[in-house]
Amino acid sequence: MHKEPLTYIKDPMGIETKSFEIIDEIIHESGRTYPAEDALTKAIYRRVIHTSADFDYLDNLKIDQAFLDAFEKTVEMPLTLYTDTNMALSGINKTAIGKLPWTLKCFVSDENAKVMAKAQGITRSMAAIQLALEEPGLKLFVLGNAPTAIFQLLDFHAETNPDVIGVIGVPVGFVGAAESKDALFASSIPCITALGRKGGSNVAASIVNALVYHFKGR
Repeated sequence: MHKEPLTYIKDPMGIETKSFEIIDEIIHESGRTYPAEDALTKAIYRRVIHTSADFDYLDNLKIDQAFLDAFEKTVEMPLTLYTDTNMALSGINKTAIGKLPWTLKCFVSDENAKVMAKAQGITRSMAAIQLALEEPGLKLFVLGNAPTAIFQLLDFHAETNPDVIGVIGVPVGFVGAAESKDALFASSIPCITALGRKGGSNVAASIVNALVYHFKGR
């Protein structure tokens, strides 16, 4: 039997644009609104919902204005962005990041992190944070998987470290995830976080992409 060819959107940007339109429609039809109406904040929420298909982020995603201000001030400055997983690193748009004087790093699989973690009896994510903090220069942490990475940052008093401009902290899970994000949100570190259990490396990367696209375009 002859079948008519399926009709569907093939263009990646067209798919993304249509997805954002659907997201806006669902929010409007449900009688809800974005937590803020400025273009940047809406872009972050849209992209996180687009990545996760989860509208709960309208409630649990918290965006600190101090983080947005710090990001804007440093977007043209040399800065190293540290992720807690290679998955988060791979999800960040390298073409967009290439427009910035930034370096991307993930130390979780670094041999020094493995040795340090074994010697101290800690997670490799904690060791990766220690290695990152030892490096000179401005730092932005993007953490979507490891609650221990957030706890380590707080233990090492990152909130008083002028090199740490902020933290995107959205680890997912059942052990320490909610608690770590509560602690981050209560700290003085400029941050974007997702309270509760939800999050993930994909969410963390989507937040970075939303920020970079806003300030530097596609």
